[in-house]
Amino acid sequence: MRNEIIVGKLLAYAEKIIKYCSGCDYDSFTADTMLVEACVFNLSQMGELCKSIDGEYAQKHPQIPWKEMYGLRNRIVHDYEGVNMILVWEIISEDIPALRDALGDLLKQERGHTVII
Repeated sequence: MRNEIIVGKLLAYAEKIIKYCSGCDYDSFTADTMLVEACVFNLSQMGELCKSIDGEYAQKHPQIPWKEMYGLRNRIVHDYEGVNMILVWEIISEDIPALRDALGDLLKQERGHTVII
């Protein structure tokens, strides 16, 4: 159940990032400091959550880049001023939509196996 809650939170963060960046391109993204900070915050929160996923659960679901998300979190938290905005934009525009879909599928799968008593 704990893993399912974490996956739900990850999905919510991914959906926020997608919503925030709807209609943006790289230039409009980087020109809006509040948008950048909101997205970077959500990315770091996602990475922090990945630390709480059970190792066995993560191994069973390799379609989710658990270690990469946590690694991005470390890069953001420990070197915010040096974060590569091109990399952040590529993650947001290319990886987050696919991640959202994979998390949604995983959550549906998990909920499909939940037994209600």
